[in-house]
Amino acid sequence: MFDLSREVCLFVCIRTKIHVDVKLQVPERKNTLNFNGKLVTLHKPVVMGIINATPDSFYTHSRKQHISEALDMAASMVNDGAAILDVGGYSSRPGATPVTEQEETDRVLPVIEALHSAFPDVPLSIDTFRANVARHAVNAGASAVNDISSGDDDENMIPTVAELEIPYFIMHKQGVPQTMQQNPTYDNVVLDVMSYFSDKLEKLRKAGISDCVIDPGFGFGKTLEHNYTLLRSLSDFGIFGLPVMAGVSRKSMIQKIIHATAEKSLNGSTVLHTIALLNGANILRVHDVKEAMECINLVEALNGKIT
Repeated sequence: MFDLSREVCLFVCIRTKIHVDVKLQVPERKNTLNFNGKLVTLHKPVVMGIINATPDSFYTHSRKQHISEALDMAASMVNDGAAILDVGGYSSRPGATPVTEQEETDRVLPVIEALHSAFPDVPLSIDTFRANVARHAVNAGASAVNDISSGDDDENMIPTVAELEIPYFIMHKQGVPQTMQQNPTYDNVVLDVMSYFSDKLEKLRKAGISDCVIDPGFGFGKTLEHNYTLLRSLSDFGIFGLPVMAGVSRKSMIQKIIHATAEKSLNGSTVLHTIALLNGANILRVHDVKEAMECINLVEALNGKIT
């Protein structure tokens, strides 16, 4: 017999309709994030725009190695309604070539400094699994960390985020980007990912980190079936009482179904963004902000929240 967290036990009871004598309540979901004094409210879902300071991210249009290009993209995203901008300098697509910490730092810092200067009221997130990169990025103007490894790939990340007192976006992945799509296996993908988050969140609480967002990690060590099972079950992750982010934009889980490239996957992204919102996503991490905001506004209208 293995141990299950309170959250996972509650999830199993709800899903299997097992009677429990102890009254367990699903917590109300946290609906604000504090980015160094800039408060982002999540009563209505928001969009995180992707800006990649890389030469090899899977979607070519997101690659902005020159500061002027990044500024132009950021201006467009902010104008279209992005609440957060996410800057990364290390491609985590399957099979991507690793880069050194110095190269990653050199890629992201000038972009973050320029974006912070041009858009001082827009929260910036640094997409990295390295604690030193995160610290330098925050010193340059970032106010959150988006970590695909949730601290697993750098033991200094969790203490660093705790010290910086900024929101921490944590994601589940199986393996490393170079090999993660080679036969990913789960006993039950939803329960396994939930159990991972339960253990991880306990470590974060002990470290003093409470401003968290959870991301199931679509495409990170998952088959097509795993990805769509997680998407169908996205509402179940509300059991942690934290905001949930969906990152499906233009990914292979869309491309393989509609037989299209990333460049031709906007319509598929819109469909899955809508499904994610209907299943409780609070944040959409996207390449195409305008279309994602349209999804949010339409789903809000469907839910009777016409403004």
